[in-house]
Amino acid sequence: MTAKPKSKDFRRKIVTPQELSKLIGAPPRKNTVVMCHGCFDIVHPGHLRHLMYAKERAAILVASLTSDAHITKGQMRPFVPEQLRAVNLAALEMVDYVIIDPNSTPIENLKIIRPDLYAKGFEYFSGGVPPKTQEEIDILDSYGGEILFTPGDVVYSSSFLIDAAPPKIGAAKLQILMESEGITFNDLRAALQKMQGIKIHVIGDTIVDSYTHCRMVGGMTKTPTISVQYEQQVDYSGGAAVVSKHMRGAGANVTLSTVLGNDPLRDFVLKDLEAAGVNAQVVIDKTRPTTNKNSIIAQNYHLLRVSKLDNRVISDKVVTQVVDSISSTHADGYVFSDFRHGMFNRNTIPIFVGAVPKSAFKSADSQVASRWGNILEFENFDLITPNEKEARFALGDQDSVVRPLALELYKRAGCKNLIMTLGERGLMAYRAPQAQAGAFFVLDSFADHVIDAVGAGDALLSYSSLALVATGNIVIASILGAIAGAIACEHDGNNPVSPEDVIAKLESVEKVVTFSCLDFS
Repeated sequence: MTAKPKSKDFRRKIVTPQELSKLIGAPPRKNTVVMCHGCFDIVHPGHLRHLMYAKERAAILVASLTSDAHITKGQMRPFVPEQLRAVNLAALEMVDYVIIDPNSTPIENLKIIRPDLYAKGFEYFSGGVPPKTQEEIDILDSYGGEILFTPGDVVYSSSFLIDAAPPKIGAAKLQILMESEGITFNDLRAALQKMQGIKIHVIGDTIVDSYTHCRMVGGMTKTPTISVQYEQQVDYSGGAAVVSKHMRGAGANVTLSTVLGNDPLRDFVLKDLEAAGVNAQVVIDKTRPTTNKNSIIAQNYHLLRVSKLDNRVISDKVVTQVVDSISSTHADGYVFSDFRHGMFNRNTIPIFVGAVPKSAFKSADSQVASRWGNILEFENFDLITPNEKEARFALGDQDSVVRPLALELYKRAGCKNLIMTLGERGLMAYRAPQAQAGAFFVLDSFADHVIDAVGAGDALLSYSSLALVATGNIVIASILGAIAGAIACEHDGNNPVSPEDVIAKLESVEKVVTFSCLDFS
């Protein structure tokens, strides 16, 4: 008699097709085996009816689920990663075994497992048997198996349920990812310690972000003009400068190569970087102002942004000075922070990258906001961190859902690691070009409340780059980068994120994971 796992050991129900074949044996069997296949993204009443009906007709029920790599419908599908979907199915008493199918169709696994019955929902056959299902039937016929149609009297849609009210399962997603990778919260804390003393050279555009706080007076009576009263202005070193401050605050030894104008804002930036402990190797360009973006704010509403800048390409003389600055240091990692305000274009990028030692770590972010940066111009880097809009711009693709979009960008960029940020939806990371388990993973956002999203990408670039240099682990880098980005969102202004901030957030996340998630052991 075929042994079945005890219900309390439900995690052991998750097996490979080859392991399952040995457990159940080849037909003819004493115990009838029925197999169901699907995405099972959100297990809803329709799934339960389907599984219960199948279980009533066999001794052993096998639930086969489509792997993440082959689910492309919907912007953020699968909503639940494959390991967590497998656990959800394994926790059901009626399910005896669960397999994650690495293939795009269940054909190969039908050949390996050879179930006596293969259950399909009847509602999908009202217009006849689809060609793919006919192929499945042919496999069953080849060894004497049969197809089982389950009733379709009530049809549910996972996509509809997810779109209507997406469940908050970020903690469970994080837990299952860390567990599958063998990563603990202590490993994350240890990674922060390993960042200490790493030598980093940041190359990029410096921006002074000004916040002009005003009090609303009202509107003019004759024209639709907003009237505000000035209260105070606060300036922050942004762009490549705040990337440098993030990394310096995290414990790295940081050098910054940037271009500033010959004006008072230059002095502000230099004084700020000196106070932060950043070695600023600044090229002064007297023909342009220091880039300044001034947000006019009233009652926490950003009413208007006034920019003072010159986006002309820097001169050959300035390019040479920047190259000399890059070549003068020997760092563990080089970070390119591109805002397209003069330093970077398709001609200067290869020159700057050529000044970097070939064996050194390289990461980049290229902004698409008021300017048109192209992340694909940073080829064969160790890490790139575009957001979804920047990825779509680089590929000229406004239609693909995010997973194929990220995969195509990963391939085209030739990078070792890709973190694509998705705003309030979190991030998606790629680390392998082939469609295999673990090639990509997702993280939900760690932001509890967003006050000011400006600078979140800079914090993520900084911490993920440092963590990747320190550990070589993209999962650790993505988690710490996402946490740093969340912290940056939760405060007004472009301030550097400290390791203490990250540890505090880590502790709060760990508590949620500890008290909200199942014991999967």
